[in-house]
Amino acid sequence: MQMFTVPQFIDVEDKIIGSITVRQFIIILAGFVVAGIGYKIFDFSLFIAWAVLCLLIVSVLAFARINGRPFHFFILNIVQTSKKPKLRVWNHKNTTKNALLSEEDGREVQAQAREIPAKPRLAGSRLRELSLIVDTKGVYKGGEEEDLVE
Repeated sequence: MQMFTVPQFIDVEDKIIGSITVRQFIIILAGFVVAGIGYKIFDFSLFIAWAVLCLLIVSVLAFARINGRPFHFFILNIVQTSKKPKLRVWNHKNTTKNALLSEEDGREVQAQAREIPAKPRLAGSRLRELSLIVDTKGVYKGGEEEDLVE
């Protein structure tokens, strides 16, 4: 039999400089670019405030972790949650059977009911047979209903 090496720690990011990962390096580099643009645009006192703000934002994005996940996943979850509806209501009376569709000319037409397949119910004899199989730990393999004793 052929042996294979199984990769381990696949969820750990690769380190490039010391303990800084590629993602952290790119975020820091982008922060320096934004601060450099601020140096060209603003005067020196405003540039210092801008650079401190950029430093704080970059350090949080690059190094902060919430529940063991990077901070940008936290921000993404906040955005996705804010887009979802705040109230969820289940209207059990509004089914596909009695839903009304309106056509372009304004008439309302009864929607064709979609047949929802019902789960097949197990007959009492089948339940007895299954319980016998479980009770005998598979020794009894199942058979005709005549074999079962009530």
